[in-house]
Amino acid sequence: MPRPGADALVWCNLRGVDSHGVLRFPWFVRLRGRGDLNPTPDIRIVREKAAILVIDGDRGLGSVTATFAMQRAMEKARQAGIGWALLTNTVTPLAIGYHTLISAKADMIGIAATYDRPNMAPYGAKAPGLHNGPLSIAVPARNHRPLLLDMATSVAARGKIDYALDRDTSIPEGWALDKEGEPTTDSHLASIMLPFGGYKGSDISMMIECLTGIMAGDPRVSSQLLNKDYDPRSRQNSVMAAIEIGAFTDVGAFREHVDDLIEAMKDLPVAEGFQEILVAGEPEDRAYAERSVHGIPLPAGTVQRLKHEADQLGVELPSAMR
Repeated sequence: MPRPGADALVWCNLRGVDSHGVLRFPWFVRLRGRGDLNPTPDIRIVREKAAILVIDGDRGLGSVTATFAMQRAMEKARQAGIGWALLTNTVTPLAIGYHTLISAKADMIGIAATYDRPNMAPYGAKAPGLHNGPLSIAVPARNHRPLLLDMATSVAARGKIDYALDRDTSIPEGWALDKEGEPTTDSHLASIMLPFGGYKGSDISMMIECLTGIMAGDPRVSSQLLNKDYDPRSRQNSVMAAIEIGAFTDVGAFREHVDDLIEAMKDLPVAEGFQEILVAGEPEDRAYAERSVHGIPLPAGTVQRLKHEADQLGVELPSAMR
């Protein structure tokens, strides 16, 4: 039986996206312990039209609620050509590429974005005023694996700093600021994320908030910054959308053209310092193939925290982690 919560965590680790893998589990335990995460959510469709849905996730785990939302969006797309689900009141969907890929495997284009409280400095600021909300688009190909864009609007996802903490290493310059708004490479001091591409990441982040939180009547940024009925609990709003390719063009031809696009990119002359040209999702696909055979390496800090949670919950860890 599919288990979106566990499957999404392991899927991230298999793809080398350790920042969104099992290192998040202790955080989920803490969220549940203080009542911020509902382990048995009553996921409800609260508004519906021909191509749209508004879904209340009842503070459920995002990998569960977002899977539900994407599946409902795909049902709408089969009927109307496009399905757009606005998912509210949910906890982080983790790597949202997990959900857009569901659509790509069904001959659809998947689009997703999500947003939470401010944790990133807008371009030109030294205090958090935006969330580094991620954006994902997945597109099917024929002979190649789907193109899969899954990116934060910050230079690096917050989880990459958590991963550096578990490895007890520093972070690169330009990733984050400390609490005083000063640049830092110390993973223990990193507090405020920085947008990718300066104003570009900053502005894309702001637009994602318009599509998610503001559209849902739950503005996560302005309500906190302006002290307007702010709910301090971890809560996200997301968009999960699907486009039925066959409603617009021949699916087989589309897949072939995506293959042609990929091959055209990879045939270009390689710049100095590079060995080849990679396309969206390709590094992660290669990590998946490698780790599926040889296993998933975890930092000592991640293993230690998982052991602690297992002891607290009375759960036996896999033998490889004992």
